[in-house]
Amino acid sequence: MSQEQALSPGQTVSQEQTVSSGQTVSQEQTVSPGPQSTILKACVLATGISGIVAEYVMATLASYLLGDAILHWTLVISLMLFAMGIGSRLSRLVRGPLLDAFVGVELALSVLVAASAPVVYLLSAYSPAIGLIIYSLAFAIGLLIGIELPLVTRLNQSFEELRLNIGSVMEKDYYGALIGGLFFALVGLPYLGLTYTPLVLGTVNFAVAVYLAARYRGALKRPRAIVVGSLAVAVGLAAVAVLAEPIVRYGEQQKYRDRVIYQEQSRFQRIVMTRWKADIWLYLDGHQQFSSVDEERYHEPLVHPAMRLAAARRRVLVLGGGDGLAIREILMHADVEAVTLVELDPAVTRLATTHPELRRINRDALTDPRVEIVHRDGYGYLLDNDELFDVMIIDLPDPRTISLARLYSRPFYELAARHLTPGGVLVTQATSPFFSRRAFLSILKSVRATGLAAVPYHNHVPTLGEWSWVLAQRGPARVPEPDNESPPSTNIDLRPRLMHLDFEDLDTHFLNTDAMVAMLHFGKDVFDDLDTIDVSEESSLAVFTYYRDSDWDLY
Repeated sequence: MSQEQALSPGQTVSQEQTVSSGQTVSQEQTVSPGPQSTILKACVLATGISGIVAEYVMATLASYLLGDAILHWTLVISLMLFAMGIGSRLSRLVRGPLLDAFVGVELALSVLVAASAPVVYLLSAYSPAIGLIIYSLAFAIGLLIGIELPLVTRLNQSFEELRLNIGSVMEKDYYGALIGGLFFALVGLPYLGLTYTPLVLGTVNFAVAVYLAARYRGALKRPRAIVVGSLAVAVGLAAVAVLAEPIVRYGEQQKYRDRVIYQEQSRFQRIVMTRWKADIWLYLDGHQQFSSVDEERYHEPLVHPAMRLAAARRRVLVLGGGDGLAIREILMHADVEAVTLVELDPAVTRLATTHPELRRINRDALTDPRVEIVHRDGYGYLLDNDELFDVMIIDLPDPRTISLARLYSRPFYELAARHLTPGGVLVTQATSPFFSRRAFLSILKSVRATGLAAVPYHNHVPTLGEWSWVLAQRGPARVPEPDNESPPSTNIDLRPRLMHLDFEDLDTHFLNTDAMVAMLHFGKDVFDDLDTIDVSEESSLAVFTYYRDSDWDLY
């Protein structure tokens, strides 16, 4: 007969019986669940919450620091689940003092999880192999999570037969996963951010370890080691609580050339603003959105050609552009009566309406009484809304993720076109025709596939590089031909009209008629393989693949 340590001193957790054939079989005990079992299951619930959130924290860190959110989120979660499988296998090597082992695992998890974000941010300032560091840390955390659940199951077999024990322990762990997911999405990431969410998780593991060690101290085989380890972890958690924010700020500052003056982890993205002298840069998830040095060279071409070409300008819809800079340009047109801004992230519009630097740059555009702000996904807004608009400005981040790439697909542009008044104009930013040329061409073909007359144009924005837009108009055209009210098709060239637009009455810094003429001309190699480029469909999202395979490393 062999015995494993139980929660009460001297109590046998499992019994083995040798049968005549020489084989050793396990004999289940049917014991009525008591308070000890309830306590263990409560601990499993708590560790289940902590475990799933730890996975999300590591995946989010990888997505933010390494880019390509889909790839790294998937790989980190998969690696941690694989590590949990290895940890479960390794747990069979633990013999004897199970409670000591479980408390030790919880203390180790507490340290690793709580320090994960500060360590990653600090090392990212110095190590080019930050990906290896993140994945190694994720593997170690997953390994420990995989060890803890089998240990709890073995501890609990004193109180429930195997049939009930396995099911009840797994049940509480899965319940904890749901609670943890809700906590991360609704509380942890938007309110605590990647700085303090790991600290909360580490504290949960620490609390479980200390509670079990204190309640069943008589069952511990190495109580002195557990006490010393607990005190050391407590000191470590206190240090993380004090130093986490300065460490994260320092590590993040090293990613940017200029001084970070604002940073926030919203529910949707990491928002960072930097300053050099009087110039401001805004970054979302590490990608530059604008620089006050030259943002007019982006926003003026984005807005004014569409506003001038449209048959009317009374009602304007802006998708994205929560910084307010596109709306600043729109409000220069005196006949604008209403502007609807659809921005997914409330943190961006809040920053644009409260931060002195952004308010200075956007000239308090978002507080204009003609502007209505709606916080939701642009696709969903168009699906649920039947309003028509004279001009639609699509100012979204590049299609670097699946969710963003949907907003550059043919079905999306068809949906957008249905919200245009006759003679209405749609314009979308179309990424770089140099660094991501095939993605740019896919956007152009996707717009044209809707049947709208569409024309591309581009401009050099020094802090961004070569940039492009695609403008399309719904028929009838702004100046319809006599006796011809048919809508324009892709074979109608809008360029002659754009070349004769007048911007002299607008307070622009860069844009005039000559600049518009220049922006409509491309080098001959840009469209060489246009016929081989795929239209982006929701089933394939070719634009995402093209963008992922772009030459941004050159930039």
